Amino acid sequence: MSSDSAVPTPTSDQRRTPVPRDHAFFGHPLGLFTLFNTELWERFSYYGMRAILLYYLTTSVQDGGLGVEASTGAALVAIYGSAVYLLSVVGGWLADRLLGARRSTLYGGIVIAAGHVLLTIPSASFSFAGIACVALGTGLLKPNVSTMVGELYDREDPRRTSAFSIFYMGINIGSLSAPFVVGAARAWGGFHAGFAVAAIGMGIALAFFVGGRRLLGGAGDEVGNPLTRADRPAVIRTGILVLLAVVLAVVVARQVSSDSGVGALIDALSYLALAAPIAYFIVMFRSPHVTERERSRLAAYVPLFITAMVFFMIFEQAASTMAAYAENRTDLSVFGASIAPELFQSVNPAGIVLLSPVFAWLWIKTGNRPPTAVKFAIGLTLAAASFLFLSGASALAGDGKTSSWVLALTYLIQTLGELCLSPIGLAATTLLAPEAFRSQAMALWFLAPAAGNAITAQLITVTEGVSETAYFGWIGAIALIPAVAMFALSPWVTRHIREGAETAREAEIQE
Repeated sequence: MSSDSAVPTPTSDQRRTPVPRDHAFFGHPLGLFTLFNTELWERFSYYGMRAILLYYLTTSVQDGGLGVEASTGAALVAIYGSAVYLLSVVGGWLADRLLGARRSTLYGGIVIAAGHVLLTIPSASFSFAGIACVALGTGLLKPNVSTMVGELYDREDPRRTSAFSIFYMGINIGSLSAPFVVGAARAWGGFHAGFAVAAIGMGIALAFFVGGRRLLGGAGDEVGNPLTRADRPAVIRTGILVLLAVVLAVVVARQVSSDSGVGALIDALSYLALAAPIAYFIVMFRSPHVTERERSRLAAYVPLFITAMVFFMIFEQAASTMAAYAENRTDLSVFGASIAPELFQSVNPAGIVLLSPVFAWLWIKTGNRPPTAVKFAIGLTLAAASFLFLSGASALAGDGKTSSWVLALTYLIQTLGELCLSPIGLAATTLLAPEAFRSQAMALWFLAPAAGNAITAQLITVTEGVSETAYFGWIGAIALIPAVAMFALSPWVTRHIREGAETAREAEIQE
């Protein structure tokens, strides 16, 4: 239980040089401006590439694509998303043990930029190498730039949740504009021109990050749990176990999959993405560096993680099954004008940009209520409802196409769910993470979409030939089960978060 008289050990937040101009950016540290713009342009590059990736994979070679079969292409996009988040484990570990969050973010950005440049070269081998580089670089950058946002604030600072809502708005400004700009470049000069625009976006992100370093006040410079000579045997053992796990996943996938190539790759990455968070939780719970208070917070985090995983299983289908629905089952005529199918992927970030300030204001005015667990349950309920709605619209359309507003509304419903879950999850992770696993815990948060994408990849594979009505309907109905469970568990989760607080004031704001 927390106590008013408890005196916490100073954290890295308290030891480092104070962040300059503490309220200069809309009442937040000016360092948030640097990270806001870095993530904005990095997400511009990532979502710009992702918006056209399925179409690039499945378009015929004669028309400038790679000629991959439609269902395989959708599964590849899903498992690519899984790999991006799975590699965040590597980025989190490197930040915590070797590099620190700032250098990991910098190196990740450089690798991402190189990947986008490779994608501009019209060659299948260069394209797949570029996709791999973007995945690896994002794994280095994504968890650590979010960690630095959390480091701008003391644990008792009530602005933290609001800061992540603002930060999340930056993410979505980038992802809102990306499909329009990259789509226009694709229409003008083909897929590789679109990838060139994504490369330019990543270059701008790096410029903001390097140029704004002095505004961060030392955020991300420290290595939270640096490696020592005594740690080396354990690290070697862990490395061997990870390598064995990868080999085992590949062997099992080759035995299970009838396709020893792409199908086996999808299965192997799926197994790893589902196993990784389980292994991570076990390591954290058993670590001698984790205190009893931290274990209480970590226990509360488990049901939050599971809820997020199911949410992202639905939400991350924007670039796979929903992108295919936009191309094949949606009327692309709006007020007499024809629109590109990738533009539907801008509906979600447009909603985020418009509604993030409203939600940030709402959480402040309500004292961050309802509790975090209830927000998660609401978010998943809305995601499930979006698929049930799309299923019903598809059933009414029969063999025809649904109106463009149907898919747009589906994205909007998911957006409302996202605002109840994603920025809240980022803020909760920085608060609930054990000190020794700060960046790695952020990587654990990104394993939720990794696992969700892995489930999607498997669903796409096993439901090939199933109608859109049945596919979206059954997923939406089943997703309601963990949503209801989260509502029921919310008092238990809130109690454990409070019990794990370091001070009475922290307990008041950590719900």
